[in-house]
Amino acid sequence: VAAVPEGLPAVVTIALAVGVQRMARRKALIRRLASVETLGATDVICSDKTGTLTLGEMTVRELRSESETDLLTLFVGCNGARLVDENGVLRVIGDPTEGALLAAGVKAGVHQEAIGKAFPEIRVFPFDSDRKRMTLVRRLPDGKARAMVKGAPEALLDRCSRILDKGGVRPLSEEDRKAVLGDGLEMADKALRVLAAAYRDLDAQVPGTAEEMERDLVFVGLAGMPAPPRPEAVEAVRRCQSAGIRVVMITGDHPRTALAIARELGIAGAADQALSGPELDRLSDDALRERVPGVAVYARVTAAHKLRIVRAGRARDGVVAMTGDGVNDAPAIKGADIGIAMGRSGTEVTKAASDMVVADDNFASIVAAVEEGRGIYANIRKTILYLLGGNIGELLIVAVAVMLGLPMPLLPIHLLWINLVTDGPPALCLATDPIDPDVMRRPPRRRSERLTDGPFLLRMLLAGLLTGGVTLGAYVFALGHGSLEAARSTAFATLVFAQLLLAFGFRSGTRTVWEIGLFSNPRLAGVVLASFLLQLWSHHNPWLGAFLKTSRMPWSDCVTLIPLSLIPLLVLEGLKLARRRRRIHP
Repeated sequence: VAAVPEGLPAVVTIALAVGVQRMARRKALIRRLASVETLGATDVICSDKTGTLTLGEMTVRELRSESETDLLTLFVGCNGARLVDENGVLRVIGDPTEGALLAAGVKAGVHQEAIGKAFPEIRVFPFDSDRKRMTLVRRLPDGKARAMVKGAPEALLDRCSRILDKGGVRPLSEEDRKAVLGDGLEMADKALRVLAAAYRDLDAQVPGTAEEMERDLVFVGLAGMPAPPRPEAVEAVRRCQSAGIRVVMITGDHPRTALAIARELGIAGAADQALSGPELDRLSDDALRERVPGVAVYARVTAAHKLRIVRAGRARDGVVAMTGDGVNDAPAIKGADIGIAMGRSGTEVTKAASDMVVADDNFASIVAAVEEGRGIYANIRKTILYLLGGNIGELLIVAVAVMLGLPMPLLPIHLLWINLVTDGPPALCLATDPIDPDVMRRPPRRRSERLTDGPFLLRMLLAGLLTGGVTLGAYVFALGHGSLEAARSTAFATLVFAQLLLAFGFRSGTRTVWEIGLFSNPRLAGVVLASFLLQLWSHHNPWLGAFLKTSRMPWSDCVTLIPLSLIPLLVLEGLKLARRRRRIHP
């Protein structure tokens, strides 16, 4: 009875369940309960940029073209989003980037509905992270077809042989290519997301593959859109850095755009460089594993690159969290220690592969979930420490009494009462303890770190020795001055009081009770008070006394036992101060 903490499985399960509820209130939905523990050990968060680190609201700020109307016609015609009028306010349904292009078209008098009626859609080749292009083919009034293409400037230029300027269509020269790429770099340095548009006129017969379609294109121009960082994401990144967590931004944008935004967010410094997808392809797995700790930004990456990044991070014994929303992101999410899907923009396939879904697609919610994960782990740890420390004390009392030839100081009913009634509710309160405000100012625990490490076992044994020693001392004293039943009642009450008071000391391994405050966890304070009163009542109520086999105890004796029961708590709190003093003055 003394060796088994009967309430432990229930308390740990409740701690996880309550933690999951708290995460849900902070927009993080846990799909696998075991992920809560892993979250607390996360030391790398690989995050998408658009909508997670940046606002999902975009506006076209710059157009670079000799014919802006033709450019906007292509961007509006090759588009998978829609604008819906809701009480005079236009709302985007679809990708924010495509919505920004539609809004720019509306301002210039180029409307999606008009293009759809004049040039019916024939075929769509959706955007692909490998091609970095999207093509939509429309029927022209003369019966022929036009392929409207948009995508990354460098990916599109490779497919262009001509360019549209004020004089019409002419061959694309090397100087033109340099000028276009220069414009793109200039816009990227302003933290603008840059898209290019081109077209190709076709005969009535449309090629069957994107590869056949997207060649011999006519380049028309560029559009630049800012991606403003989420205000809360800047603070969330700072909190991650203070918690020893590396934030890595992964995006399909140009490396210069990615770096400019990463610097605004505080992810990258002035000297940092982005690692692009083509550069990543040239690295072996071993070389990538060596590069991973020094890279904060990955640009122009594909879903396959994401999986390689995750594997390289895990190969260095890191606990890696990876976000994603598209179907192609599912392998990387599945391969990460914590796979995080976006609740708004994420596909069902991605959500099914994930461990956690962020309801608002916000990076700050991911950091909040990590904070909760750390708090839940700490609460479970302190709960186990409290219960096992008490059980060690009970075992010591029984074992020492047997070895000394003394009558049994505690009966089985006493131990059951302690484990189920007196210890259970305080342990439950510890399991739902408010998160320590310092939890995000400590480094993450190592993957290999055990729950019951050396300091844990030392505190557990010390708590057991102190409670057992105080209780046994009170028992021996009472046994020499009264009956066996009265001595057992004294030992019973002393042990209960000592363990209840120790609950306050186990709330933190570094801060003392008076620093935390007795009432900062009002549930624990209320439960300890109620358990104290219930224990006192058991010594004065005939029915409960008969059930627990306790004798009546004078109130003066009860009051005397409380200072005695404070000794274990005061010793442990004194050791906290001594350790802190030693760290300050080694």
